[in-house]
Amino acid sequence: MKRLPIRLRLTLVFSLAMALVLAGAGWFAYARVSTDLSRALDQQLRGRVQDLSALIRRGGSLGITDGRLVEQGESFAQLLTRDGRIVDATPPLRRAALLHPDELARARRGPLFINRPSVPGLDEPARILAVPLPRFVLLAGATRENRAEILNNLRDAFLIGGPLALVLASLAGYLLAGAALRPIESMRRRAAAISSASLAERLPVGETSDEVSRLGETLNAMLARIEGGLARERRFVADASHQLRTPLALLTAELELALRRGRSAEELRAALQSAADSTERLSRLAEDLLLLARAEEGRVPLQAEETDVLDVLRAVACRFDARVDADALVVRADRVRLEQALSNLADNARRHGAGQVTLTTRARNGLVELHVLDEGAGFPHDFIGRAFERFSRADAAGSGGSGLGLAIVETIARAHGGEALAANRPEGGADVWLALPVRPVR
Repeated sequence: MKRLPIRLRLTLVFSLAMALVLAGAGWFAYARVSTDLSRALDQQLRGRVQDLSALIRRGGSLGITDGRLVEQGESFAQLLTRDGRIVDATPPLRRAALLHPDELARARRGPLFINRPSVPGLDEPARILAVPLPRFVLLAGATRENRAEILNNLRDAFLIGGPLALVLASLAGYLLAGAALRPIESMRRRAAAISSASLAERLPVGETSDEVSRLGETLNAMLARIEGGLARERRFVADASHQLRTPLALLTAELELALRRGRSAEELRAALQSAADSTERLSRLAEDLLLLARAEEGRVPLQAEETDVLDVLRAVACRFDARVDADALVVRADRVRLEQALSNLADNARRHGAGQVTLTTRARNGLVELHVLDEGAGFPHDFIGRAFERFSRADAAGSGGSGLGLAIVETIARAHGGEALAANRPEGGADVWLALPVRPVR
């Protein structure tokens, strides 16, 4: 079944369900008609017994009825004494009593219905009603052939019409399944034609609001995310290549100069120092790129522990000659990554801002905010919205940085379940901070 097309599988399931429905409906109709025919025959026998009882009370004979009470070849009657002797009967039954002794005893106590496979003169199944009279037992019967004929005709109609109805229903189900799956096939063909070079294309989606349309909308949204992610990756690769090219070019130039003849010891030392600086810059850039790549995969390595925020701020302030104005707060975080993020913020404040750099804390709405403030001109208004984008810099010409510092800060904040934010201070200067969830010491 798994190898069959969905359209055929749906048709088979629909056909099976339809076959069960038709079989159940046919059985129910057959049983209902059979019951109704049996009830009608019993009611007919009751009415005939009443009429024959009236005939006997008036002294009439069962053998000379005019055909309205006993139909030739279809019904019959017999009158017995209470000990089983035949008093009167229709012509075929004058010599043989229809009741056995035990049946006669039961009939003397009340009305009794009996089925017989055949009766004398009638080679057909029959049904008999025996009722007690004051001195006799009256029997009225009728053949069941009409009932059997009706049921046989009904059964034949079901056996002929049922399969035909099943074939027509299966064909309709096959066409309906094809119509339902046609939009999916259209989306499949379009999806097969989409490649990395044509991600701007979208799958065709109908105007309906059914499951297929919602599937198409979901897949189109996924394509949009893939297109956006691929565009970001392409920009990332292009920006990374550009950032790597500059220190590599400087390193190559310094090494080529160092290899020239006639260089003094001081010139060689300066060239090697410049090469070492370029190598360090390349190493930092490679580490930053690796961290961002891991963040894209959702697996930034963290070694979270209870960390005193004041200790982290003081360690960072010592390296960047900053001032600490903070309260003692504790968060559960990776101390190394937290120092890395704050060092990036302090370094940006020192290089791009002015005045005193201040590190401070604030507890708000269940979060611990770690702020880095400066007294410079602040961010350009149109830059704040993209400050944390990779390779984003406020000055188009660049200032020696890679444009990854704030992106690293945001990556570290998100890895801790927090966020990174930036704003300009009303009194002047920039304010960049991390908002981390509080994890109290237990």
